[in-house]
Amino acid sequence: MEVERAGPLARIFLNRPEKANALNSAMLTELHAAVRSLAAEASLRAAVLSGRGKTFCGGADTAELKSLTPANAGAFVEKIHRVCQAIRELPVPVLAQMHGAVIGAGLEIAAACDLRVAAEGTRFAMPEVRLGIPSVVEAALLPRLMGSGRAAWLVLTGEVIDARRALDWGLIEEIGSGEELLQKILAGEPRALRMQKQLLQLWDEAPLATSIAASIEAFARAHSRS
Repeated sequence: MEVERAGPLARIFLNRPEKANALNSAMLTELHAAVRSLAAEASLRAAVLSGRGKTFCGGADTAELKSLTPANAGAFVEKIHRVCQAIRELPVPVLAQMHGAVIGAGLEIAAACDLRVAAEGTRFAMPEVRLGIPSVVEAALLPRLMGSGRAAWLVLTGEVIDARRALDWGLIEEIGSGEELLQKILAGEPRALRMQKQLLQLWDEAPLATSIAASIEAFARAHSRS
C-alpha cells in the first residue's frame, strides 16, 4: 500500500502490480489501516483511491480464495467489508480513479467510494457466481448505484462490461482521469464538504423523514462557526 499527500489531498494506491493488485488478507489490513489513519487528519479535504501498474484491482487473491474453508471464509470477506466501511466513514469525499480492470472485491471497494471515474477501456465484472460463490458485502451497494436490474445482470451473469456501459448504467460518473472532477471537489468549503459527505451516507440508509430532519439540522449548523 502506498499513500501520497499533497496539501489537503491524499492519494492511496493499491500497490501489488505484479498480482494485478489482487487483494489478500495482508493487503486488506494495510488498506484498512491507511484509510483509518486519514480519518483524524483535520486538514484533509479529499482522498483518491487508485492502483499501481496496469490495472486498478483484479479482485480477491485467487490463492487465498482457494485456501478458504467454512471456518475462515467469513473472516476473509469481513476484511473486505471493513475496508469498505472505513472508506464510507472517512469524513471527506473519496474518489475511485480506475483503469485496466476492476473485478469482484475491487469493484465492491470502488462502490464504497463517493464517486467513481475510469479510463477509457476499463473493464468491470463481478464473476463470483462463476467461481461457485455469491457476490457479497458491499456488492449490496450496486443496486443503489445502477438500479436493481442492472446490478442483477452484473452479479448473476458474471459478464464483463466496459467503461462506456458502466457510465451508461450509472456505475461510474465519468470516463477520464477524474482530475478535473477532483479539483471541483477541492473547491468546496472544507467544513461543508465534510457535512455533505455525512449527509450522503445518511441519505443512502435512512428513511426520507430522518434524512430531511438531519439535513435541516446540518443546514443550521453550517451557519454556526462553533
